[in-house]
This record gives sequence, structure tokens and C-alpha cells, in this order.
Amino acid sequence: MLTREDILSALERSLKPIDQVFALWEAGAAAFDRIDQWSDIDLMVVVQDDFVAQTWELIESTLKDCSPIDLKYELPQPTWHGHSQVFYRLKDASPFLFIDALVMQHGNPNKFLEVEQHGQARVIFDKLEVTQPPPFDPRALQDQLVSQLQQMNVTFNLFQVETLKEINRGNDIEAISFYYSTSIRPLVELLRIRYMDVPARYKFYTRYIQYDLPKEVVDELRPLFFVHDLADLAIKHRLAGEWFHRVMQELEQQGKIK
Repeated sequence: MLTREDILSALERSLKPIDQVFALWEAGAAAFDRIDQWSDIDLMVVVQDDFVAQTWELIESTLKDCSPIDLKYELPQPTWHGHSQVFYRLKDASPFLFIDALVMQHGNPNKFLEVEQHGQARVIFDKLEVTQPPPFDPRALQDQLVSQLQQMNVTFNLFQVETLKEINRGNDIEAISFYYSTSIRPLVELLRIRYMDVPARYKFYTRYIQYDLPKEVVDELRPLFFVHDLADLAIKHRLAGEWFHRVMQELEQQGKIK
């Protein structure tokens, strides 16, 4: 079976000699030093603006030299982040070790290098120092948080009836869907703002939650995700609301909501 090192070494040998390819690094678990046997490969490549298509040809030919490509999925353009992104699963590698690759134009300033959000890039090569993280602006983050808290203070209260009306109607599937979207998601967002030292990942929902929040908070949150039936949902919907308002009140008392 192919290893992570086999795949990355092959791509480095293929891409590094190309003048139009400027940098290659790993993100995801590698950026947080949390690689395990279930980690995929989050690959970032920065290239000359007019060299994106040729870079994909190089990547695919390199992967095919390593193993037949079992599955491939390319995000439709335009992507939400403005880059070109393709997923590959290799026949001769673990299915967990799929490749999630982004090819970025050098001129695009959004390169997911903010350490506070995305961790420390694991650089494989960098010819132009493009992997230098942008400076962190705590004031800008604070302004975002104030605006977000003000909005959440209104929208949470406004939309709790969505879950309640479906509980009253006996529509369990709709009720639980609204519960997760209008109660649990904003609760998790609020807990991130409340407990993270630098809550730059406040929009990450459950991603990295077991690392970003204190264990006792995660332990208290966990039962709210698992619902048995409508009666249980009604109880947990109430508990989620009470917790949300309690934390929001704490933040108000701390002067974080104006």
C-alpha cells in the first residue's frame, strides 16, 4: 500500500523543478501536527496564474504513476473559495488517504494561511515565500465577533419556533433538522466565541471542536447531538436554548455585545 510519504515525495519530485510552480504545502491535520492513520492529504499548490491547467496535468500524471486513480471529483467552477479543487482516491492507497488538492493562482490573496484559523502550514517547498502567514488583526476579529453576536442575539430567538412548530405537528424529521440548524449550530458558534482564546474558527461548527473547546464543554454538548424521539428532542431543544441564553448573558456582562 502507498504511504503518505510515497505520495508527497512523488509530487514534490514532479512539481518542484517546474518554474511556474511556486509552492507546495500540507494543510489540515498536518498543519496542527495531528496526522494519524485516518488522515487524508490536504494539498496546497501555488502556481503562476496561467499555469493551473498544466499543473493539474502534472499532478494527475504523477498520481497515475503511483497508482491507478480509483475515484476523482472536481469541484464545479466557480468554487466558493476561488481556487481549483480536485479530490483523488488511489486504488493502491488506503481510502482514508485520499488527496484533497487545491491549485491556487499566485495572484489570489486568499491562500488559507491564517495560522489562527488553519494552523501552521507544513511546507514541502516554497520558492517565493508565499507561505508566510498574513498578519493577525485582533481588532478586525473583535469587530466581526461583535457584529456576529448582535446578529445571533436576534436570530436565535426568532427561529426557535421553527423547531417547536414541527414538534407540535409531529414532524420529527423536520423538527430535528431545524433543531440542528437553528439551535445547535448557533450554540456551538457561541461556545467557540466564549471559550476559545482566539476564536478565529468561530464559524467552523463541529470541525476541530474536541480540540478547540474545553473537555467539560464538549462533554456537556455531546448529549445534545443525540436525540431519541420527539419527547427527547423537546427536552434537548429547551436545554440548548437555556445554555445559549446563559452564555450570551455572560458575554453581555463582559461587554462583548454592544
